[in-house]
Parts: sequence; structure tokens; C-alpha cells
Amino acid sequence: MATGSAVLEDGSWLSRLDRLLLPIERVMALASGLAAFSLMFLAAWSVTGRKFFGSPLLGYVDYIQLLMPLIAIFGVSYVQRDGTHIRMDIIIGRLRGRVLWLIEMIMVILVLLLMIGLIWGSWAHFERSFDFGSPMWSRDSTIDVGAPVWPSKILVPVAFAVLSARLVIQIIGYGRAFVLGLEHPVAVPLVQSAAEVAAAEAETLDGAD
Repeated sequence: MATGSAVLEDGSWLSRLDRLLLPIERVMALASGLAAFSLMFLAAWSVTGRKFFGSPLLGYVDYIQLLMPLIAIFGVSYVQRDGTHIRMDIIIGRLRGRVLWLIEMIMVILVLLLMIGLIWGSWAHFERSFDFGSPMWSRDSTIDVGAPVWPSKILVPVAFAVLSARLVIQIIGYGRAFVLGLEHPVAVPLVQSAAEVAAAEAETLDGAD
């Protein structure tokens, strides 16, 4: 059946893998959203303190530095799952059948290759920061409050690893659709028209009543 995110599900092993990874992605996306909310709260606190008490929040820039990987990267696998990130649908939306699945598969493979390189680089960046023999296990820290930076740095390879798992699932899904000539494959985001998006949103709102 179709979900609100235009990803079909069935009883196949591929769909089960898709559903197995989805709760992890949802928790990561929730953490990313909470981090963004907390950053707005910290900004209001800092501005209020500066205006009325002449003392802004100490370490505000440090907190931005620590939260930025969580905000910018941690939820990316969730939006990759349902295709709500930026896509060139002007071109993709005109393709159909095996040609569409082949193009989608090639693009996801290219993204996966990029992610593998980024995992390697970001993990090396984390290793340069982490040290069991240093105070707070860190070779570097923020300027104002001296908070260790390695917890933020490790979020990047973790997020990219989850995204890579999602990309592998989608490559298999697109490849399966290409080989079998499927019209509605599972575990991949399907391109929706404006009318289909509106209908899905209306169905979601009806279900909430």
C-alpha cells in the first residue's frame, strides 16, 4: 500500500528492510528538529540577556558549532527515504518505466559513492579530535566554554552511514524495478504530480480528524 510519503510497502524482504531502517531515521530526524528548536531558544536567550541585562549567553557561538552537524546532517536519511529533499523533478517527472528506474538508480549510486568518501573523511576528522588520554577525551574544544568537539564530529559519519544504508536499499529497489519492469516498486520514493501530492495531504488530514 502507499504511504503518505509516496513510498510503497509490501511483504517482501526489501520492504521489510525499508521499514526496519525507518524508525532509526525518524528518531534522527526528530533529534535534528529538536536541535534546531533549541538553537532558536538559545538565540532568544542570548538576545534577551544582551538587551536587558547587558550579558549575552556565554558560549552561544560554541553551541551553534556543536549543534550544526545535528541540525544540518542528522535528518538527511529520513528525507532521502521519501524524496522530500531537493530533486530535479522537472526532468525526472517526464520519464517513465525502465528509463526512469535506470536514471534514478545511477544517480543514487553516484550519491552512495560520494557518501563512502565522506564517511572515510569525516571519520578521520573525528579520530583527529578524539583521544582517550586527553581531558574529556578530546584534543580540541570550543573557544568560549571549552566543550569537547568530538561528539559533534562523530555525528557526521554516523548520519552518513545511515544514509548509505538507505541508498543501498534504494539502489536494490530501483535495480529490481528496472530488471522486472515494475510500474510501482517498493522501498523507493515515487514521483508524484501536484494533484497526487494534494490528494495525499488531504488523506493525511482526514485521517487526523
